[in-house]
Amino acid sequence: MVDLFNEVSEELRRDRMTRFWRSYGVYVIALAVLIVVATAAWAGWDYWRIQRSEAAGARYLDAMAPAKAGDHVEATKALEAFALEAPDGYAVLARFRAASEKASAGEMDNAVGAFQILAEDGALSPELRDLARYRAALLAVDTEDFAAVKARLDPLMAEGNPFAASARELLGLAAVKAELWEDARTALAPVISDTTVPSDVQARAQILMDIVIGKVGPGAESAPAAVKEGSGS
Repeated sequence: MVDLFNEVSEELRRDRMTRFWRSYGVYVIALAVLIVVATAAWAGWDYWRIQRSEAAGARYLDAMAPAKAGDHVEATKALEAFALEAPDGYAVLARFRAASEKASAGEMDNAVGAFQILAEDGALSPELRDLARYRAALLAVDTEDFAAVKARLDPLMAEGNPFAASARELLGLAAVKAELWEDARTALAPVISDTTVPSDVQARAQILMDIVIGKVGPGAESAPAAVKEGSGS
């Protein structure tokens, strides 16, 4: 009796399988073929992407070769040409480096302009745009007046911006160069008092503040302490 039940069950399973393949077999085969094709396509695309990235890396190094030889003008041309047809990541890298090469070639105004174009490029991430804005201001300290440099740095000094401390330090430097001592003090004081600021940035800000104090004395915030000491004598 058990053998009979087993045979019937097996027959039912075969019958269901036969009906399933008759109804859906073509779809199962199509799905299997699709998976194989998709896997092969992905592997092919990934191989192409890696090869393209490696080729772009080699071309970037070629474009940088003139810079290593001291020819910054030629390096700028090579990098700008490479940026026009490079993959996105390398294109941005090449544009930043081309702007730096212009500065190395002594073309400060062109370098500032190149960084400013990057800062205004909406296709870039906010972090890269802020980096370009900071680099433009860093170069502009030597070529523009305090008001112009401040206008470049103002967007970076917003609370929470990763460049805020560096921007304030740079603004303090611009103010010191212009002998605007109170503007320098205002820019530098938050950098020195903020314990979250990197120590090297704070150290440079303190050096600039020492110059300010040496020129015009301690700020108003130190006056009450001085008065108090004097009144107690």
